[in-house]
Amino acid sequence: MSDPLSFPKGEWHIEYITPKLIQAEKRGQILFQQTTPYQEVVILEGAEFGKSLILDGKTQSTEMDEFIYHEALVHPAMTSHDNPRNIFIAGGGEGATAREVLKHNTVQNVVMLDIDEQVVKACQEFLPSHHKGSFEDPRMNLIIGDAAHFLEQTKESFDIIIIDVPDPIEDGPAHKIFTREFYQIVKKRLNSNGFIVVQSGPTAHSFATDCFTVVANTISKEFISTANYHVFVPAFGSTWGFTIGSPSGNKFPMNFKELDQILLKREVRDLLMFDGKTSDGLFALPKYLKQELQKETRIITENNPLYVV
Repeated sequence: MSDPLSFPKGEWHIEYITPKLIQAEKRGQILFQQTTPYQEVVILEGAEFGKSLILDGKTQSTEMDEFIYHEALVHPAMTSHDNPRNIFIAGGGEGATAREVLKHNTVQNVVMLDIDEQVVKACQEFLPSHHKGSFEDPRMNLIIGDAAHFLEQTKESFDIIIIDVPDPIEDGPAHKIFTREFYQIVKKRLNSNGFIVVQSGPTAHSFATDCFTVVANTISKEFISTANYHVFVPAFGSTWGFTIGSPSGNKFPMNFKELDQILLKREVRDLLMFDGKTSDGLFALPKYLKQELQKETRIITENNPLYVV
């Protein structure tokens, strides 16, 4: 009988969920590994989760369950808007966020800004089941660059702005995207009935206040109406949180029957997780999380940034 306190033989991908908690997956081949000017990038074959994108040691998405994260990120905001046509994505290098956006037949234009060209190229080559050809869609406009700078300079306005960037690591490229100053820029680029949605970090009881509650509170200071929701993503080792906001008085979520009718009308097919009933569950936060959100007072700014470990 093997020692339960030691790893079985083989190569393992070991990831720190917190400084005191790890998750380990037996791995196969490393398909891509490079240190870019912005981050350390790894794409590997995992025995449990399949092909996985890992940035600065943090799993971003995996072949087995990326649909949970990406459907949760995209569809609540998309279905809340009555006619989402012009969409902006910050990050989203795998192309999976764009894939979900492009399922809505109302969409006419998607502008995707990712700062790291090497990540995008690697995902295009090694993660075809993530993007499923979204980069070749004629509605897709991929730009390599800084999302904040682009939004500050452009005169274009958007119906939905989706923030799909890595967690705010001190030496990483994303921490400014979580600041109040960035959300102020976003607000200027949103149409009056538009929405922002942000991946906001883990919501498990032991570390919900490390990132999620602070991001949610910061967004609430800039948008008239906001709501928070979460979903369990096995590869992340935690439930994962999202915050949606609007400069108008919109309320979330909508009636589940109405939501299902919207998905049907827009011919949104091949969803594996999201529908009206599921949406109700996503927004039904546990009591501990609602209490932590109510207690949160911190605000992320450029002078007072948030970093996670």
